[in-house]
Amino acid sequence: MATNFTDDSSNVSAAHTVSQPTVILIDFSDPYYLHPSDSPGMVLVNSLFDGKGYREWRRAIVIVLSAKNKLSFIEGTYFVRDASSTDFKQWNRCNDMVISWLLNSLSNDIAESILYSKTANDIWKELEVRFGQCNGAQLYQLQKELSDLVHDTSDVAGYYTKVKRIWDELDTLNTCVHCTCECDCGGKSKTFKSLQDGRLIQFLMGLNDAYSAVRSNILIITHLPSVNQAYSLIIQDEKQRKIHVA
Repeated sequence: MATNFTDDSSNVSAAHTVSQPTVILIDFSDPYYLHPSDSPGMVLVNSLFDGKGYREWRRAIVIVLSAKNKLSFIEGTYFVRDASSTDFKQWNRCNDMVISWLLNSLSNDIAESILYSKTANDIWKELEVRFGQCNGAQLYQLQKELSDLVHDTSDVAGYYTKVKRIWDELDTLNTCVHCTCECDCGGKSKTFKSLQDGRLIQFLMGLNDAYSAVRSNILIITHLPSVNQAYSLIIQDEKQRKIHVA
């Protein structure tokens, strides 16, 4: 009597087949992407904006939102108007998240005045109009603060940091500094060099008499160095004098 053997190898193989997990690809560069740590209660900056120091606060907000790839929401370049669009829910979710972040970064009085704004771009534009406009009073205040600033008993690094902060704020108010047009005559580079030389002299004038020697050495250089180069020379002089005192 013949015995029939059934080949069950295919069935055994199928029984032991392990299903592969579904791989979900996440596009971290997508403006709609929100990190698990992102929440409506997050505070983007250390100091809340209360109407003073708008330029510094604005710069800090832009840096954080750029890192989170959410700048387009305050700039208004990523905007879905049609509520029936397939992207509207995602856009609305991210827009509300950015609005929450902005409100958390403002003082209570300012936050309440823009609470009912519908988009992050609306909030940003209103803040720009209210606090971001350059005027003579702002320029006068900064120039007055700069002219009164002198190097007292603090170290050179502390003095330079204060001066540099005012220069940077003045640059944000002066659009000519950020000119991007092409120039073949060299006038643009000469104007920039003149500005840098003026700031170098301003920085050196504020130093106390202990640095008169190194200041004189810098001023006799045929082609005046940049402020950063002069700062480096002064720091070296400061370190050497500390060594001799020790």
